[in-house]
Amino acid sequence: MDFEFLFNTMGKLLAAVPTTLGLFSLSMLFGGLLSLVIVAMRVSPYPALSWFARGYVLVFRGSPLLIQLFLIYYGLGQFEAVRDSVAWVVLREPYACAVLALALCTAGYTAEILRGGLLAVPHGQIEAGLATGMSRWTLLQRVIAPIALRQCLPAYSTELILLVKSTALASLVTVWDVTGVAQQIIQRSYRTMEVFLCAAAIYLVLNFLLVRAVALLEHRLSPHLRKRPGTAVNAQAQPL
Repeated sequence: MDFEFLFNTMGKLLAAVPTTLGLFSLSMLFGGLLSLVIVAMRVSPYPALSWFARGYVLVFRGSPLLIQLFLIYYGLGQFEAVRDSVAWVVLREPYACAVLALALCTAGYTAEILRGGLLAVPHGQIEAGLATGMSRWTLLQRVIAPIALRQCLPAYSTELILLVKSTALASLVTVWDVTGVAQQIIQRSYRTMEVFLCAAAIYLVLNFLLVRAVALLEHRLSPHLRKRPGTAVNAQAQPL
């Protein structure tokens, strides 16, 4: 094991971490916003909107992300109408195509996670909020959203981890993230094991930090589940 080579390789891979984080952050942002639209259509009383959302989720959850990425990057450019449109300024860039593919894919998964969180909100709490005179926006902000978010976080943290790992596919369309730089180093050095060990360590650290951040958020959103200091002592001190 050449530690000098590992040190140099780690330095080059760390320089590509901002690209990976940029892909992840933009995909999470745009995918999250799109998922809100999809889940709103999914629970809509209008059949046309609901079935469109069902179809969207079916397509983007049922087909491989790699194929979606290739269709966006290689497929859309074959249409002259796309090349002549304003969207071509964005779609001709590999980075933008990678973000678009990741965002569209994660939106399908996130929409179903959010829908599950909404269905987990007790109906009695919704009725209680309406009975106290809350408007629907206030009810959503103070009752539905906090409960649904707490229910969604465990499943959504898994989706975020998968999204971090899915950014590695962007290297296939010449986006030089951590995986892309690793492949360049391997092509020059033919040292697959050492390079991919360094890349795996970087992804492992990123996912660990992400899991801890979500766990902290889940802890702050669940104050009623924490043990209050002195509760057990006081309970034992009370006479039977």
